[in-house]
Amino acid sequence: MRSSGGRNSRKPSGSDSRGAGGKRDAQQRRQGRPRSEERGRPRPEERRYEKSGAPQGERPGGPGKGGRGRGGAPARPARSREYDAQLEERARARHTKPQRALPKTFGEPEGERLQKVLARAGMGSRRACEELIDQARVEVNGRIVTEQGLRVDPEKDEIKVDGLTVATQSHLFFALNKPVGVVSSMDDPEGRQNLGDYVDNRETRLFHVGRLDTETEGIILLTNHGELAHRLTHPRYGVKKTYLAAIQGPLPRDLGKRLKNGIRLDDGYAKADDFRVVENTGKNYLVEVVLHEGRKHIVRRMLAESGFPVDKLVRTRFGPIALGDQKSGWLRRLTNTEVGMLMKEVGL
Repeated sequence: MRSSGGRNSRKPSGSDSRGAGGKRDAQQRRQGRPRSEERGRPRPEERRYEKSGAPQGERPGGPGKGGRGRGGAPARPARSREYDAQLEERARARHTKPQRALPKTFGEPEGERLQKVLARAGMGSRRACEELIDQARVEVNGRIVTEQGLRVDPEKDEIKVDGLTVATQSHLFFALNKPVGVVSSMDDPEGRQNLGDYVDNRETRLFHVGRLDTETEGIILLTNHGELAHRLTHPRYGVKKTYLAAIQGPLPRDLGKRLKNGIRLDDGYAKADDFRVVENTGKNYLVEVVLHEGRKHIVRRMLAESGFPVDKLVRTRFGPIALGDQKSGWLRRLTNTEVGMLMKEVGL
């Protein structure tokens, strides 16, 4: 005989197969309170979604109990996307305001440091240039500089070291030992060799200071500094040029005196500033003539008028710049000291 709790026995319709939990649910349904509402959160099928994508009943800060945040405080309502966009626009507006023009005192200082300009001009290392400033050997626009860090404009300010102007500007200065047969011009329509053939690879246009005739060799200056070139050739500034001339003797003792007193030429008198005999071998004489005039063939004409035609003529010095051992046809750049000496010679 089978017991009432057998396999075919049926359970009462009001019972729940899930045990005690099912009984509590049934009890809650009878009382009209769903379990999820007791927890303060709707069932998934009862949730409604707003435009922001967050389910109704939940706050952006996370789920809370009874619509409250931590500590039981009311949770803040969710912000709309439009409001967030407005906040972002305000933040950007604060950080994208146009900057006010600050006074030069607070901006980037103008010019370059003096020691840097001197070093670039070839006066030595920056440390050596700082020592020049400490020794009060540098002046800017006529004022001696002793403090470090002074800023200057190389294009406008006049900078001198030991009284000599430093070539800091974009000017070029060259000395050429012109060979015989070269025309003293930067271009020759007849196609002859000229001074321009020695500087044709320069980006800046250069021009010659004074002239030498085709048969005369020696030093000739090339530059793009117009004012310096003008003063070096103007008789007012009296820049002296030195020549060595090979002539045939014998020479009278008063030849030097005659040349200094003046020789009458077709275009007026010409005077030598100095004269001396450098070398004598038999009838061959090598004499030095110094003068500040720049008329055409002036040395050849003076000696020829005195009765001593020139066999060979070389210009060995132009003002303070000496030819030295520079070979014929060689071009060299003047040093800063030489440029300073030239400028001092003509008052620049």
